[in-house]
Amino acid sequence: MKKTGWMALSLIVGMIISLGLYGCAGRQEMATPTEVDEVVDVEETEIITEEIEPIQPKQMSDIFFDFDRFDLSPDDRAILADNAAWLENNPGAKVQIQGHCDNRGSNEYNLALGDRRAKSAYNYLINLGVSPSRISTISYGEEMPQCNQNTEGCWAKNRRAYFDVK
Repeated sequence: MKKTGWMALSLIVGMIISLGLYGCAGRQEMATPTEVDEVVDVEETEIITEEIEPIQPKQMSDIFFDFDRFDLSPDDRAILADNAAWLENNPGAKVQIQGHCDNRGSNEYNLALGDRRAKSAYNYLINLGVSPSRISTISYGEEMPQCNQNTEGCWAKNRRAYFDVK
């Protein structure tokens, strides 16, 4: 063969090899997510129609009291109205209202004051239409402080009614 014949033959062989490699590479390509979605057979897919209720995080807010007081301020009443609405929207939820105090005063006095604070919130929620069977109260007095410093700011954080959603 002449020189041009060999060149033409090697060119043809090179093209065949290139096409063979390209063809193999094409077979190895992954399908895109869109292509996969189009291939799914709807008849074989189980469709879940049951609605699953998400777990509700605590959505009730605490209320805070002035020193040696258990009466509700207008802000407390607004918070309790929001708490009552949350309970209405979550009929399976129950709440324990915990009465707390700062560490000034005797243990007995603070337990009694904590009880009055919890009952004050309890009575207001009942007046808003919440069923008494969904609410319980307990007083911890000064036994479970939220803050342990002897400052007015810290004491104010401890004078509270905490709503423990069950």
